[in-house]
Amino acid sequence: MGAKAKTKKLTENDLITMYMDHVLEHESRPKSVYKFCKLNSISEADFYAIFGSLESIPKRIWNVFFENTEDLLLKNKEFEGFSNKDKMLTFFYSFFELLTLNRSYVLLALHQENNPLKNLEQLKGLRKHIKNFTTVLIEDDNSNKTLKATKFNPKLFSEGAWFQFLFLLKFWKDDESKGFEKTDMAIEKSVNTIFDVFDNTPLENIIDFGKFLYKETFV
Repeated sequence: MGAKAKTKKLTENDLITMYMDHVLEHESRPKSVYKFCKLNSISEADFYAIFGSLESIPKRIWNVFFENTEDLLLKNKEFEGFSNKDKMLTFFYSFFELLTLNRSYVLLALHQENNPLKNLEQLKGLRKHIKNFTTVLIEDDNSNKTLKATKFNPKLFSEGAWFQFLFLLKFWKDDESKGFEKTDMAIEKSVNTIFDVFDNTPLENIIDFGKFLYKETFV
């Protein structure tokens, strides 16, 4: 008899793929680790060696979305030479392109609970990543400013960037334009505005952005 074939070791990516497939096929989260493992012909021991619970998987998925986006940016040799505004624009464009590739899953994941705030709990890790990313941008920008009065509070800016992301996420969810071109417009306008505020440039851009939000969100 020949040597027994080695069983492929279960990876984090395997479990994430199984979880996403389950949500897409059943339009609901798995009910228990036992049922999830039985359905996918894996052992609970192998599952728990990677994830402590089913609830931790959707949180990890959002972190992976960020990590994949960041990896993509770092592979771009020109990225380091971008202005901080262009770095933020590129990040949001790339992140929402990745979300679009996984749109069916993301829409289901964000509507699992009747309470919208409950659905946002899975974004806690992503929030830290985005706030850290934008904090680095602002600290870098501040280092180039000689006057203290023109420097911006990184904590406030990063919190604003998080709320900006939440707005863009909602906008993208509701966007029915071809190729989600309106989301691209929203990204461009929102990033330009937040840096206009930061650089103390004319108020017209902020007013224009406000009109855009009102028209696209409420009209």
